[in-house]
Amino acid sequence: MLVLAALAAIAAPTTDSPGEAFFGALRSADTRLATIAERLTTANVELCDQRQPALGMVLHSLRQYREADWPAVKRVFGFGMPVAVEAVVKDGAAERAGVAPNDAIVAIGDQALPTSVADSAKAASTDRDRALALIDAAPIDQPLAITFDRNGVTDRRTLMPRAACRSRFEIVIGNGYDAQADGANVQLGEKFFEGMTDEEIAVVVSHELAHNILRHRARLDAAGVSRGLAGEFGRNARLIRETEDQADLLSVYLLANAGYDPWAPGRFWRKWGGKIGLEGIFRSRTHSSAKSRARAMDAVAATISPQLPRPIIPPLIAGRYKPLN
Repeated sequence: MLVLAALAAIAAPTTDSPGEAFFGALRSADTRLATIAERLTTANVELCDQRQPALGMVLHSLRQYREADWPAVKRVFGFGMPVAVEAVVKDGAAERAGVAPNDAIVAIGDQALPTSVADSAKAASTDRDRALALIDAAPIDQPLAITFDRNGVTDRRTLMPRAACRSRFEIVIGNGYDAQADGANVQLGEKFFEGMTDEEIAVVVSHELAHNILRHRARLDAAGVSRGLAGEFGRNARLIRETEDQADLLSVYLLANAGYDPWAPGRFWRKWGGKIGLEGIFRSRTHSSAKSRARAMDAVAATISPQLPRPIIPPLIAGRYKPLN
């Protein structure tokens, strides 16, 4: 399931609301991310040992937003109830079932959700996370009944999911060009959505998804690898860089399986590598240079013929349970 990151990040030390235009732009960016992520996760499900149902909608909760922003948030997103649909992916299960943005969630299966803010959890993401957990626990190959409320009218709809790789995708406001994956989540800073094409964003998303598919976070932890400043040196840096190189290579296959141009990563790094700066996924000690990354990914792209059956499952997948050393 695809979600919006907790918006505590926009709660800068100011009393000014970012306004309705900001929240509208945020919805647009979340829709783009959700569409790209569903395309990648469903096309590559055979490469993933952990799966979830893809319903083609982004959920959020009112308490994710500062209470001071609630008037603007409600004007943009509705929020007749604490949990609602922020965005819908074109041709996804939700759209096919007639779900629309701003529909509130009343129940998932026979599990009711809070119907008023007074009844909802005080923690910012608890209501949304409970809804997502119920969806993630549902079978990936069976219809899922969800009860929605639209302008006071309650309607129970049946959504037919598609099987997808298990990961949640978030935009984190204030993270700039940073991107990361922790085994269960993929987070992108908001700047990727300012001037990049969907194909270019897909290059970044596929790299982070590759980390989750290859279980890199768990394998680095098992190897005792330190992060932060200590991760920039010695064995720590070497192993982190190994996982980054693996994610680069696998991402080319993930893109090709999803119908993107496998040469897109090389173009991305030649275009953006020198412009974005040394932050997040662009740090030099734990990542190869932009030119090196482009060359390595071009070499993989050159082996991918349009005639090869999809999905292509590269040898890297067989190594995801092997210790890093």
